[in-house]
Amino acid sequence: MKIHEYQARQILQQAGIAVPPAQVVRSPQEAGQAFTKFACPMCVVKAQVYAGGRGKAGFVKLVKSADEAREAAQFMLSNRMVSYQTGPDGVPVNVLIVAPGVDIAKEFYLGITVDRAANTITLIASSEGGVEIEEVARKTPEKVLKVPLHPLLGLQPYQATELAYRLGFEGKMVRQAAGMMMSLVKVFRQTDASLVEINPLVITKQGELLAIDAKINFDDNALFRHEEIAQMADETQERPLDVRAHKANLNYIQLDGNIGCLVNGAGLAMATMDIIKLHGGEPANFLDVGGSVTAEGAIEAFRILLADQAVKGILVNIFGGIAKTDLIAEALVQAGREVGFAVPVVVRLEGTNVDRAREILSAAQSQLPTLITATDLADAAAKVTAAVEKAA
Repeated sequence: MKIHEYQARQILQQAGIAVPPAQVVRSPQEAGQAFTKFACPMCVVKAQVYAGGRGKAGFVKLVKSADEAREAAQFMLSNRMVSYQTGPDGVPVNVLIVAPGVDIAKEFYLGITVDRAANTITLIASSEGGVEIEEVARKTPEKVLKVPLHPLLGLQPYQATELAYRLGFEGKMVRQAAGMMMSLVKVFRQTDASLVEINPLVITKQGELLAIDAKINFDDNALFRHEEIAQMADETQERPLDVRAHKANLNYIQLDGNIGCLVNGAGLAMATMDIIKLHGGEPANFLDVGGSVTAEGAIEAFRILLADQAVKGILVNIFGGIAKTDLIAEALVQAGREVGFAVPVVVRLEGTNVDRAREILSAAQSQLPTLITATDLADAAAKVTAAVEKAA
């Protein structure tokens, strides 16, 4: 789960990390009032979205008057932000922050994430902050410093101090930077985060160490422990079908293809998408309905798939281990009767009571003419791709 920058800044501030003041605004009038309130020569107006590339897209603007603040806010709130991270459709902008300008002397990058290759949480730092850290890592990897954290002990003070020196901090700034690293690790572990990032972390010309921008992502599987964090989610920043699937407890990710997938089990779902590609098709989604499919879950899954206008065919691939396949077949038939299969639906069932399940599907085909049965996964992939090509 992602949250907005202003929410991430609040979490960092609560952990004792120095964050400059900012005001959340939702209208041009509020933006102008915030500029007047701060009474400084320059402020920055920043769109709050779940995507990067805001500056290059024109959604981070320096303003020198209340009128300019209102104009910037009007532009941002009236347009969808399109950047290299959003795709051509962009994302809506409903919230902004207005913050006083900061005299920056030096910028750094500081982040913590899960290094799956090393099977550990890793602290990442660079003296090249304020730009895409991915570009820094690609062009000058020697400038990206990594410290793997002990699973029980976490980051030790000596490690933080050593890293601060390696980043170029001097004097009292070494202790401040090390302390900020220790606090950042604490935030990461206490909130069950998957990413905590400060970019840029800056030294001001007045000698202050400040977290100017913040980004935090959380492990969805741990949100039951953090109700206050779960409430921070902004559904307007997510695809509508993703939100709908989440509310139905379905693991769904919308993709760019035209063959919808309804599968039980994440690994089987990945294999299903692979074999669709192998037969020349393009999967329209990842959809894992879980180990035990109910009629209600199947019906909502079909509604979600068919709500995607790009879907021209559906492949149902179910292995009944815990769930009996005859019950799944009955649920699929019920879903077809209630929702209506407007596109070809190819079904492959395997597992407990599969013979009875195939009888149920065969009997229903007269009522559901677009329902097609398959003997195995390869047969299912071939049939659904052929049906989609024929319909096209």
